[in-house]
Amino acid sequence: MTLIDPINVSVEKAGELAKYMGESGSDAIMVGGSTVHTQEHLDTYIKQIKRMTDKPVIIFPNNVQSISRYADAIWFMSLLNSVDWYYIVGAQLQGALTVKHFNLEAIPMGYVVFGHESTVAAMGRVLPLSPNHREVAACYGLAAQYLGMRFLYLEAGSGASSPLPAATISAVKKTVEIPVIVGGGIRTGEDAASVAEAGADIIVTGTAVEKSLDRLPEIIKRFKER
Repeated sequence: MTLIDPINVSVEKAGELAKYMGESGSDAIMVGGSTVHTQEHLDTYIKQIKRMTDKPVIIFPNNVQSISRYADAIWFMSLLNSVDWYYIVGAQLQGALTVKHFNLEAIPMGYVVFGHESTVAAMGRVLPLSPNHREVAACYGLAAQYLGMRFLYLEAGSGASSPLPAATISAVKKTVEIPVIVGGGIRTGEDAASVAEAGADIIVTGTAVEKSLDRLPEIIKRFKER
C-alpha cells in the first residue's frame, strides 16, 4: 500500500502519485499522516485521488478531523502503546458516530509505534518501544488480536532511517493470526524484500515515494527488481 500525506504532497501531485502507484501494483492508497489538517482539505484531497485511480482509498487518521465521507474505508485504529487514553480510545469514541454517518467501512486495527524520535511518537505520546523488543511487540500484537482487531500495524515511524528488524517482525508474525502491516523506513527494494520475507502481509511505503516524485519510475523499478 502507498501512504500519501496531505502535508507533504500537494493536491495536484497526490492524484498523479496515486494513479502511478496504483498502476505500478499498489493495492490501495492510504491517506493521512501524523500532523493536523482540516476535514475540508482532506475531502478535496481524497476526491482528487478518487478521480485518478480506482484503487481503494483508506484513511490513515491522525485525529477526529481526519474523517472524510469520500473515502472507501478508514483504519479504525488504536495506538496501543500510547500513554494517553485519548489515542487509545478517546479519539475513537469521538469519531465513531461520524464514521457511521458517513457510512465508511471501519477496519479495526491495533497500531504499535517503535522508537521515540518520530513525529507520530511525539504526537501520540507513545511509551518508547525498542525495535528489538521482540517479545513485547508480540504481546502487543496478541493483545490486538484478542481484542478483536482485524489487522496489526507495526510502525517504525515516518522518515525512519531503516525498517523494523526482521527478527522483530518474524516474532510477531509467528505469534499472531491476524494480518501484519509494516511501515516506516522502507526505502529500497532490499528493505521491502527483507520485511516481506520476515512475514509482513502488507508493506506500506510513504516517504520513499513522496521524496522521489520526479523519479518514480526508477524507484518503482528498483523495488520490483528486488
